Amino acid sequence: MKETKRTLKDHLGITLRGFLMGAADVVPGVSGGTMAFILGIYDELISSIRAVVPFVRQIFQGQWKRAFQEFPWRFLLALGVGIAAAILSLARLLHWALETHPTLIYALFFGLIVASVFVVRQRVTRWTAGRVILGALSAVGAYLLVGLRPAQTPDALWFIFLSGMIAICAMILPGISGAFILVLLGKYQTLLGALVQMDVLTIGVFLAGALIGIVSFASFLRWLLDHYHDATVVGLMGLMVGSLRELWPWKQAQYVDGVPVAVHNILPAALDGDAVLAVALMILGAGLVLSIESLANRKK
Repeated sequence: MKETKRTLKDHLGITLRGFLMGAADVVPGVSGGTMAFILGIYDELISSIRAVVPFVRQIFQGQWKRAFQEFPWRFLLALGVGIAAAILSLARLLHWALETHPTLIYALFFGLIVASVFVVRQRVTRWTAGRVILGALSAVGAYLLVGLRPAQTPDALWFIFLSGMIAICAMILPGISGAFILVLLGKYQTLLGALVQMDVLTIGVFLAGALIGIVSFASFLRWLLDHYHDATVVGLMGLMVGSLRELWPWKQAQYVDGVPVAVHNILPAALDGDAVLAVALMILGAGLVLSIESLANRKK
């Protein structure tokens, strides 16, 4: 693709859009893809991602000048700077909040995802019995899988790499949050901690996985959406519904010989101030997603 000619002011505007996308990507339930759509750069973002493969091919063929002339590196650089600035500035705040007020933060996340399920449902153009069954099976599978998932997924670098590959795919799907995928993989707090502590190795491995994922998986997801749009969206929606089990705010750990072996979802012990605040944050989270979706629809 040929890059759009822009002035310095235009590129600063792209950086600002990247900051808003990054802020959305940090919060589970708020989709960076939806934010890109609202900001009017979604199509250019997808086209730029698709241009990575021919760019790399031309580099290996020694056609450096042609590669950089045709690749929209200025757009991606300006956008990437904004995304990185948002993630780095918000990571410390969210890391602290999850450490000190986990119930309240997960209540907010729960509301975000519930509303996201509603948003994604609207993208299904036609419901059939087969798609209803597919969605139900996907939800049940995710519910069981989340329950079977150990309390701590591996912190090995190969799993960090895999997490980057999977989470980055959410960027091209309006309504699906990459941060939520990290929550399901048990690596959301790990990555936040790495950003806060500037763990270059962990961040680098994650970014390497993200780069591979966005070039390979993203193209595959795009193909699925182009050829089996409704079935793909229904399957994703089912995963989101089933995975809400992981985000329920009130939990109780089961111990054996002082070692936690399971975590069970429970109802709040009393309708006290903390419980009321948690419910209010659920509503706030849902309202935030629905407001963003409303803006996207107006833009459309």
